Amino acid sequence: MTDEHWMQHAITLAARAEQQGEVPVGAVLVKNDHILGEGWNQMISLNDPSAHAEMQAIRAAAVNVGNYRLVDCSLYVTLEPCCMCAGVMVHSRIKRLIFGTHDAKTGAAGSVLNVVQHHQFNHQLDIVSGVLAAQCAEQLSSFFKRRRAEQKALKRALRLE
Repeated sequence: MTDEHWMQHAITLAARAEQQGEVPVGAVLVKNDHILGEGWNQMISLNDPSAHAEMQAIRAAAVNVGNYRLVDCSLYVTLEPCCMCAGVMVHSRIKRLIFGTHDAKTGAAGSVLNVVQHHQFNHQLDIVSGVLAAQCAEQLSSFFKRRRAEQKALKRALRLE
């Protein structure tokens, strides 16, 4: 299956996050065209700052394979990973990182830092960026646009009371 196929699956998982009031980011970890783990942002619902989509997918995959090393696996995520997630990817020996849209504020796979390919680490990932980038970016920007409008409406309503 193609990178686009798996990214579309990650976009579907991101929609689950949005349904739960979370920032819509989804991730799926694949080996030999089989899903080993999937996840979506759940920091708010789980009261866990580490419950990023990537972390959820990696944790599920490690349990499924019975090993913290996820050699020869590919991780598809709708948004460029942060430092925390990038570090876990290096430690788990994921082979490929495929992400949709760049994160100019906290991206750790080339935008702000490049943790996943740091030359001093004992493992580096192959990176493919921009897969279904417009769709991934639109999902995020629509969410934040709606959230800002809701907050503005709430402030207006509170002033009227």
